[in-house]
Amino acid sequence: MNFDAAIVGSGLAGLSVALNLADTHRVVLIAKRAMDEGASDRAQGGIAAVLDSADSVENHVGDTLAAGGGLCDETATRYIVEHGRQAIEWLIAQGVPFTKDAAAELGFHLTREGGHSHRRIIHAADATGHAVIQTLTERARSHPNITILEDHHAIDLVTSDSLGLPGRRCHGLYALDLKNDRTVTIQAPHTVLATGGAGKVYLYTTNPDTATGDGIAMAWRAGCRVANMEFIQFHPTCLFHPHAKSFLISEAVRGEGGILRLPDGTRFMPSHDARAELAPRDVVARAIDFEIKKHGIDCVHLDISHQPPRFIEEHFPTILARCREFGIDITKAPIPVVPAAHYTCGGVVTDLAGRADLAGLYAVGEAACTGLHGANRLASNSLLECLVIGRSTAEAIKETPPGRHAQAPLPQWDESRVSDSDEEVVVAHNWDELRRMMWNYVGIVRTDKRLERAQHRLALLREEILEYYANFRVTRDLLELRNLVEIASLIVEGARMRRESRGLHYSRDWPDVLPKALPTVLAPGRERDQGPSAPEKR
Repeated sequence: MNFDAAIVGSGLAGLSVALNLADTHRVVLIAKRAMDEGASDRAQGGIAAVLDSADSVENHVGDTLAAGGGLCDETATRYIVEHGRQAIEWLIAQGVPFTKDAAAELGFHLTREGGHSHRRIIHAADATGHAVIQTLTERARSHPNITILEDHHAIDLVTSDSLGLPGRRCHGLYALDLKNDRTVTIQAPHTVLATGGAGKVYLYTTNPDTATGDGIAMAWRAGCRVANMEFIQFHPTCLFHPHAKSFLISEAVRGEGGILRLPDGTRFMPSHDARAELAPRDVVARAIDFEIKKHGIDCVHLDISHQPPRFIEEHFPTILARCREFGIDITKAPIPVVPAAHYTCGGVVTDLAGRADLAGLYAVGEAACTGLHGANRLASNSLLECLVIGRSTAEAIKETPPGRHAQAPLPQWDESRVSDSDEEVVVAHNWDELRRMMWNYVGIVRTDKRLERAQHRLALLREEILEYYANFRVTRDLLELRNLVEIASLIVEGARMRRESRGLHYSRDWPDVLPKALPTVLAPGRERDQGPSAPEKR
């Protein structure tokens, strides 16, 4: 298990790094479950890029900065947007079957989503992620320099500190082989965390079961900074049905004329924002949350039935088919929807080549924080970031001369002092309590009292979980719970520091926006580097 680069995560970020690197480097791609079970495969809407002469880089940058609540890093935003067309052309060259439009300049249909001033979302009907992941996975499987390890759960990074070596470097990782129930050691001078977000920290989420913040938690434990973890994007429109598990209703439905209504048919978004249904996600999610609580209702309705049935069939075939499974014909009736945790805007602090605080360690995609998303991600910018930073990370690895990484084989995983658990109920109970508490106390609207309660309970939960981890052999559920309690603690810590309401973080106790936007940067074992709270420190 010795490679030139180890990539943890099989979504668009991981595949982008792997395919851009594999012609010159031996790469291992580590998938937590099957290759297509991540969030990228579920992406419906598409990828934002400037692909039409009526649009411009300045427009796209401006829309991103506006959505980001003043907290976007403009240099990072401009870099990623400027490389957007190149990224899309690479996907087209790989064979991704985007929806065609003979009348469009590039020959592909462009849609519009909330927060965008122009049509710039290239897509494959309403299943863009699946089309992209399927195409790139086939490329990866056929590449002789890419080894794919499915059903392998990353446990922790192997660092200089853990080996007793000088310097701050990552030398690889330990992973649990889930099918064979054994721990493997993977050695590499370059390790890339492309593990996605942490939506499963909340009770209700659009994310797949794999989204447990593994890469962020691993990097934090290894001594890396994380930033802006309080900014959790809640997608406004998740299908509300007792048997529909976390099914997302794409932003593009509103982009193509979908109207949000109360159950009695009253349209409500114009009273919340002048942009109505095309307002950014944080505005729409809070508006829906407000209306649900105000009227004591379970959900609101998203109505696209005024569009011709053929239009709906062509643009939203996946949503149409899924809703029909539950007896909802969206060509005739509205879709019941509620908000759900959707995207982690913060993550491991990196530069524009994915470099984290440890030499040899990189983070790409939702696990990273480049500064692109600021306080609120603009729709369809996330896949763009995966592509652009994935490529720049691969280029940085190619340009790195051989460094002072461990040459001798890394030590094997030590299980000599642990036993098999006879208390699995502890894991199940703590998992449920953690997610319910985060939903109730650290959700769309927050208060100081709720955050204080959450922090107190998390400290006790974390102590219980770490004691359990120290005494029993690792399992998938235990590893995910260990990571989720770390993520939850980081979210709450960032939220308590932010004494304002900005973007996705809305506090009833601090409803105003401070004059200067500052990121919340958390460093292990040290006070935060900088942040937006009042002078006294917590």
